[in-house]
Amino acid sequence: MVQAYRFALDPNVGEQAALRSHCGAARAAYNWAVSWVTATWWQRRAEQSYGIGDEQLTPWRPTSLPALRKAFNEVKHTDPRFAGWWADNSKEAYNTGLANAAAAFDNYTKSKQGVRAGRRVGRPRRKSKRGARLSCRFTTGAIRVEPDRRHVTLPRLGTIRTHENTRKLQRRLAAGTARILSATVSLARGRWFVSFQVEVIRDARNPARQPDTVVGVDLGVKHLAVLADNTGTIRYVPNPGHYDNALARLRRLSRRVSRRRGPDRRAGRTASRRWLKADAERNRVHHRVANLRTDALHKLTTKIRAEYATVVVEDLNVAGMLANRRLARKVADAAFGQIRRQIEYKGEWAGGVTVKADRWYPSSKTCSNCGAVKTKLPLHVRVFNCEQCPLVMDRDANAARNLAALAAAVKAGTGVAGDQDAQASNPRGADRQTRATTRPRKLPGGRAGGATPHQRTEARDPRRTEAATLQ
Repeated sequence: MVQAYRFALDPNVGEQAALRSHCGAARAAYNWAVSWVTATWWQRRAEQSYGIGDEQLTPWRPTSLPALRKAFNEVKHTDPRFAGWWADNSKEAYNTGLANAAAAFDNYTKSKQGVRAGRRVGRPRRKSKRGARLSCRFTTGAIRVEPDRRHVTLPRLGTIRTHENTRKLQRRLAAGTARILSATVSLARGRWFVSFQVEVIRDARNPARQPDTVVGVDLGVKHLAVLADNTGTIRYVPNPGHYDNALARLRRLSRRVSRRRGPDRRAGRTASRRWLKADAERNRVHHRVANLRTDALHKLTTKIRAEYATVVVEDLNVAGMLANRRLARKVADAAFGQIRRQIEYKGEWAGGVTVKADRWYPSSKTCSNCGAVKTKLPLHVRVFNCEQCPLVMDRDANAARNLAALAAAVKAGTGVAGDQDAQASNPRGADRQTRATTRPRKLPGGRAGGATPHQRTEARDPRRTEAATLQ
């Protein structure tokens, strides 16, 4: 399996300049690729406005990675934007930007065609020098972890000291159970990191409990997680609330930043030293909160996976929860999406099973004793009181018990929500909206250059096509 190992770096001044140069080269190559392709779109749109036929329009420029790489290698020697400095960086830096551009155009094309799932992807745009994330990936060359476990070697960058020990990866490399595929350097939270993509030989682990023990994980705001297994054990994991604990300090530091002279691009004003100092102090608090949250989530998910072989989690609509202005800060601080993602991939590492409950499965409204489902259960009601049986218990614990029982229903194929293959008798949950109308999709037509390459096939809105046929 493929796994990532991430280590913090301690580069000196010269190494930091080289890292920024490589990441800037990746951004420059990405912007060149986006401009090179979209220029054809605008040209074709202008030619169409002149009345030129489709057969005589400027040909489409390809967006695949080999085509972009070939075109870039031809212009980098003569283009004044690259001719003077392109040789200062590794070829992998430019390949990173071109690969990202090819992936962006591919995602845009598939999204317009309706092939790509998820939210619609817009047309690729150029990356700003101020807002772009600094990152560069190396796939060839000297990529290794030094035996002293305190240095890593990267192409053209040389040997860089790491802030933390690399023994976890170096042991596997020395034993022959791991092979480095690529390395990515990035600037995050005020520090440089290197992430190794490693192919690892990992043996399946035996859980601490019996293999047939199933646990349901109910995520929430009051308690970060409630764990209930099929043996009757119920445990509560308190919500650390890292952001809330630092909120008072962040407010004080934000007021300090607002009272000092900050940058203003419209007025051409640069930030003062006192503003930069105050902003750096505020950012350190944000970085600490993010690091504490990441550490707590990894410890929680690792503990769950080391104890249970089968874990049932909910497919929560986290994006929809963030639209609630009263709960957005709490939900974002809890990081529900990260918990589910870590439980899934760590389960694959350990050879376990992860069952995802359907998003509309009423785990909180269903009685874990008799199976009766309530029509409504407001969020402020924290105790589940069944009207059909004498069950009275905490609503989160009741939901976790229902999730644990869901794994047995999925294996039996009874059609309960969460079974990927079976159909439930009433798949609509008690809280699911009955409105079936959808927002009409706009007719395909790029803002830049009229129809884009993927629209050469007769792609039309099926409802409008049917109406035109009836007329």
